[in-house]
Order: sequence, then structure tokens, then C-alpha cells
Amino acid sequence: MTYWLAIGAIALGGAGIALQAPINSQLARASGDPVVAAAISFGVGFVVLSSIVAVRGTVPGWSAMGGLPWWAWCGGALGAVYVWAAAWSVDRIGVVTLVAALVFGQLLTALLLDAIGAFGMAMREVSPTRIAAVVLVGAGLLLSRL
Repeated sequence: MTYWLAIGAIALGGAGIALQAPINSQLARASGDPVVAAAISFGVGFVVLSSIVAVRGTVPGWSAMGGLPWWAWCGGALGAVYVWAAAWSVDRIGVVTLVAALVFGQLLTALLLDAIGAFGMAMREVSPTRIAAVVLVGAGLLLSRL
């Protein structure tokens, strides 16, 4: 049950990503700058998440956070690159192609991360089936432009 709940949660997150790009594009048009749109998007997200943390009372101590490796602090920067890129490109390529390119890039990177067991994750086999999955999404990306 937990497995399918996780799949559903990620699918819901994927729907949010598809919605986020055109919404942030509207912010970019209004502000005249996709970087400003990304900053607004992250600012709103920060307020929402900070409110949830405050309500839950789950603020960690800085001593617990201080021992993290440097790369553990980079997730927000990576997200910022995505939000900027999506706000900038969605008007040029459309939502379907944007999401296809997003998933293709994610799968290529995921295949590499699984193969080397990056960031403390378990190593996973790069099987022909998994490679075929990436190739099929790449084909879908190409088809989205026809």
C-alpha cells in the first residue's frame, strides 16, 4: 500500500510541475523576467513550507543540520534552475514538450545516479529494460515536437 501511495504522491507532484510551468510563465510575463518569476515562486513556496514546519513544530536544531555534507544544501538551487528554465521555456516549447524534456533529463540522470549509488543511495542495476524506458521517453520527447 505504501508503494502505491508513494507513486500517487509523485504523480500528484508531476501534475503540480505541469501546472507550475505555465503559472510561472504568467509571472514572468507580468514581471518581465523569468528570474523574478522564479524568485516569487520560491518565496511563496518558502512561506507555505515554513508555515507547515511552524504548525508541525518540527524545526531541527542547527547542530543537527551543521554536520551535513556541502551538497546536501544544493537542492534548492537545483530547483531554482528548473523553475527559471520552465518559466522561460514553456511559452516557446509548450507544456507537453517541457514535461517530456524534464522527464527525459530526470531519467538520464537517475540512471547514472542508480548505477553509481550516488549520495548514499543503493546502487541499482542499469538493465536493458531501464535503458529502453529512457530511450522511449526520448522518443516521446521527439514525437512531442512533430
